[in-house]
Amino acid sequence: MPAYRHILVPLDLTDDSTLIGERAKIVATAFGAAVELLHVVEFVPVEPMGETLMPAVAIEEELIQRAKTRLAALAGSLGLAGAPVHVEAGNVKAEIIRVARERQVDLIVLGSRERHGLSILVNLTEDTVLHGAPCDVLAVRVGARAAAA
Repeated sequence: MPAYRHILVPLDLTDDSTLIGERAKIVATAFGAAVELLHVVEFVPVEPMGETLMPAVAIEEELIQRAKTRLAALAGSLGLAGAPVHVEAGNVKAEIIRVARERQVDLIVLGSRERHGLSILVNLTEDTVLHGAPCDVLAVRVGARAAAA
């Protein structure tokens, strides 16, 4: 099996992001791999065809800047201050796959939440990434069950 050399870590900047980042760092250290962090701002304008286009663009830019600040702070707290951090705007699922292809990563490390009932029918980000990724995907269990483990 070839070693992983380039790891992409998509983070949603919730409390679970620290656990995901820590697990990615462990894998990166074991393989001597480079790590890149990614956050996707999925912005849906309130009035897509309305007159509020300029304020909506300004709001999106503010969200992107805040995400960059938070992602850089998270990278620092994980001991990954030198790692490239990317904040993209768009569909979370599509952007993770696009960035993975463009950056030619060989592993994506992302969080996975346990689902119950009707939520099993929902196509979550980790499902789409798992089936659409150009590389291996490592899912880190997050949420209540992960905390109990």
